[in-house]
Amino acid sequence: MVFASKDRAASPGTPGIRIAALASGTGTILEALLGAELPIVVVIVDRRCGAEKVAEQAGVPVVLNERTDFSKIFDRDSYTREIVEALDLHGVDVVVMAGFGTVLGAKVHERYAGRVLNTHPALLPAFKGWHAVEAAIEAGVKVTGCTVHLATLEVDDGPILAQEAVEVLDGDTVATLHERIKEVERRLYPATVRRFVESMQKELE
Repeated sequence: MVFASKDRAASPGTPGIRIAALASGTGTILEALLGAELPIVVVIVDRRCGAEKVAEQAGVPVVLNERTDFSKIFDRDSYTREIVEALDLHGVDVVVMAGFGTVLGAKVHERYAGRVLNTHPALLPAFKGWHAVEAAIEAGVKVTGCTVHLATLEVDDGPILAQEAVEVLDGDTVATLHERIKEVERRLYPATVRRFVESMQKELE
């Protein structure tokens, strides 16, 4: 694991809640979450990626817990324990998935039961999985969208917190449709996380 030296306190509106963001990609969703001034105190990545730079520019510590095994014998449980150790080290209360490419095992859901949030580019329960946008195009649906939900051990399952529809236009490609869905995600996800954190904060008061 690699730890950055900078630290950022929780934002004034939610002093008691500490969020960790898990990311693997370019960091556009992470950038939206940080731009909403949510109390994100650490970003964990499973590979070298653009999200690292996004976090560093915001002054948020980055933990690199690199996944090097992509075979069928990948020790998911051991890897998940390492992630949970990093979360615990930073005193995290809520975990938000921001395009994290590794499906985690049971340990994280046991430790943070009901406090792991995810965004998915479809109107769940339709089009689960990594290729949701492609699946929507192939199915010929006229409407798809974005879902923010509580993550569970079952991938793309769990209670739905928010959804918003996105029209599928004639001539849409996977890229054009996905970009419009991302525009919704970058607005809907931070707003939903904020409501979740504020509700959690009230319960603690």
